[in-house]
Amino acid sequence: MLDKSFIGKALPSFYATAEAGQLALFVKATGETRPEYIDESAARDAGHPSVPLPPTFLFSLELSHPSAGWRKDIGIEPSRILHGEQRFSYHRPAYAGEKLLFESRIADIYDKKGGALSFVVRETRVTNPRGEYIADLRSVLVHRND
Repeated sequence: MLDKSFIGKALPSFYATAEAGQLALFVKATGETRPEYIDESAARDAGHPSVPLPPTFLFSLELSHPSAGWRKDIGIEPSRILHGEQRFSYHRPAYAGEKLLFESRIADIYDKKGGALSFVVRETRVTNPRGEYIADLRSVLVHRND
């Protein structure tokens, strides 16, 4: 079983920057074809200060940060997990080159199937350097306990 005393605890915050090369690979991998996500001048023509981040790219930035120590502390074994759910609530766009602050906490840990499965709910708030609220991310990690 996972350590439920972590419910409500803040995880280490971190900064991440969406680099143009990362964005280009992401856009290609997801099949995005809108010009403003591909070309800087098209983005500016569409009224953006730079290339906007595609809708699910913040999850990629969050995953790219190597702060997984909290998983071990809770009792998670990497070979027993899968990504169960991801939700996004956007408040304003984020752009290529912007340094974004990710602040996460463990919102819940609960069991199902008589304790055979544990679910870890992580909520993350993303802001830009001006303190503007970009998005809320909510992810659910499923851990097999047997």
